[in-house]
Amino acid sequence: APAAIEAAVAEALNSFGRIDVLVNNAGYAAGGFVEEVPMEEWRRQMETNFFGLVAVTKAVLPQMRERRSGLIINIGSVSGLAAFPGYAPYAASKFAVEGFSESLRHEMSPFGVRVVIIEPGAYRTAIWSKGLSQISAADGSPYRARLDAVLRYSRKTADTAPDPQEVAELIGRIAQMRSPRLRYVVGRGSRLLTGGKSLLPWRWFERIVARALR
Repeated sequence: APAAIEAAVAEALNSFGRIDVLVNNAGYAAGGFVEEVPMEEWRRQMETNFFGLVAVTKAVLPQMRERRSGLIINIGSVSGLAAFPGYAPYAASKFAVEGFSESLRHEMSPFGVRVVIIEPGAYRTAIWSKGLSQISAADGSPYRARLDAVLRYSRKTADTAPDPQEVAELIGRIAQMRSPRLRYVVGRGSRLLTGGKSLLPWRWFERIVARALR
């Protein structure tokens, strides 16, 4: 809620006098095939993963701009670079974070405020288990078989995912950098995925994804 955000930022400023680093990490993964995801769920996904991130960022920007110093790290996802079937709400929210972060970086660069996006692949966190538990297709759904395949793949990926400490350590390193770059793709297979999408013809990439989800 806007009031809660303003109160939290005001309390931090009163206690410490400044906010040097903001890490926007709140989020969850909503899924399902587009036709079957209720509009309320689309709005809830965007409200948490995107509008909440924008609101918290706006609350800290004035004091960072005035001091001409600060670092904003937005936790995106490889799903904000390469979208998979069954996770359109989540991917849409993370694609939005990408565009927002690019614009913000351009806007704040003259004021000495650095903006970074970290794009993790799958890590062993609660985000997937929470999201997966809420995804289901109705009996008789034309998407049932494909959604089941997506969920099997997601569970397997979550079960073998690495420790998220890797991402925490990256955040720590970025906080020490004078001139961090805009994007940091991190996680098992993440660079291969994003590189494949950018280098391969779309038809080839599409076939690879379809084969992985059989």
